Amino acid sequence: MLSTIVSIMLGWKKVFAQSRTAIRAIKQALSSVCVIGRRTIARSYLVQGGEGDWSSEYKLYARSKWEAQELFVPILKEALAMCPGQLLPVGTDETRIRKSGKKIQTAHWGRDPLSPPFHVNLSYGLRWLHTSVLLPLHQGQAISARAVPVWFQEVAPVRKPGKKATPEQKQAYREAVKKQNLSVEAVKMFKQLRRKVDDLGGQEKTLVFALDGSFCNQKVFKANLERIQLIARTRKDAKLCFAAAQGRRLYSEQKFTPEEVLKDEQYQWQETLIFHGGKWRKVFYKEVTEVLWQRGAGSKRLRLLVVKPIPYRKTKKGKLLYRQPAFLLTTDLKTEAKALLQIYFDRWQVEVAHRELKDIFGLGQAQVRVPAAVARQPALTVATYSTLHLAALKTFGPERPDEFGPLPKYQRDKTRVSCQELIRNLRNEVVSQATLLPFDLQITQESMLAAATV
Repeated sequence: MLSTIVSIMLGWKKVFAQSRTAIRAIKQALSSVCVIGRRTIARSYLVQGGEGDWSSEYKLYARSKWEAQELFVPILKEALAMCPGQLLPVGTDETRIRKSGKKIQTAHWGRDPLSPPFHVNLSYGLRWLHTSVLLPLHQGQAISARAVPVWFQEVAPVRKPGKKATPEQKQAYREAVKKQNLSVEAVKMFKQLRRKVDDLGGQEKTLVFALDGSFCNQKVFKANLERIQLIARTRKDAKLCFAAAQGRRLYSEQKFTPEEVLKDEQYQWQETLIFHGGKWRKVFYKEVTEVLWQRGAGSKRLRLLVVKPIPYRKTKKGKLLYRQPAFLLTTDLKTEAKALLQIYFDRWQVEVAHRELKDIFGLGQAQVRVPAAVARQPALTVATYSTLHLAALKTFGPERPDEFGPLPKYQRDKTRVSCQELIRNLRNEVVSQATLLPFDLQITQESMLAAATV
């Protein structure tokens, strides 16, 4: 697996101005995975057996000239080869990285997504736009999809003026918010990712972005996107309509909501099979085509998909419970509904990637405050995470290999290898197979333990 990781990372040489800078980035990426405990830049340097001044490790992010999103080009190339068919499923979401330093310019207070529904909490940190390719591993085997990040960009909100601001400053703030927000940056990302896929030979593929409800707005749905389709969760009380039957009117006067379609017996339930939670499950849905959303998409024709609440039991003999229904709007009027629903169900893997990156991979634990370093260092961490999962799929396949050892009794049904197991395997290979690397990287068990005490 180590040789596969390095072969993918060697594509980073095109990102940096000098080859030695690219080697330094690869060394730091590998050593950060080998760190035990909090993953800081200083510890990743000490893991390599470094002594003395480590300022060059920080200058990699603060002074070197390179574009963070270009790190994902070799990763996107590998992911394209694992996505057969005309559709390229992609999941997009926003996430927050908690910070405590008061000298980070773009850090701000924002809504904590883990807040309970009855009380909104605030958290101090950074906001990021995250996009992953959803590898459809379930097409060949009964394996859940895998989210491989191919875009990780900081999107800082416009700083709000104080109470003593003049009316001109307040007006300038309102105008700036319209031009610099998460939805505007998402549309820019859609177009840039489309160009990158074309450059890698994917001109015939159609990008299908599965979006959360925060992206279901007119900034996103009114955008002119070529060979890009959107599917997003919408509100149950969104005002929809059909085209006017006659006259000059474009929109019909009769409005309806997705919740009304859910309860209307005029629309029949359709049944399909969706792979989710480790097995194929029956899903019932309603479909309404040629829908207009006047306040959101304007004259653009949409399709509404209403997914019936899925029953489940907490125990084998427990009470039958139901989840909430899902209301989806998509710009794709031709693709089979089953394929679109499968992509949106696979979007959950983006949330899995968020958890692994923050809890296991140490995303955001590096102590940097220079604006360039704040935007670059997390992107390198996410690119390392993507490379690790791609190398594991190419080396071992989608299923958990036997060489990782037997599973405990409470995990016998587990089919995919965990992120923690991949990290342990990579640590062992870095220590035992360091001589096979095309550069010098001396990491030992003693250096890892010594760095953990710093």
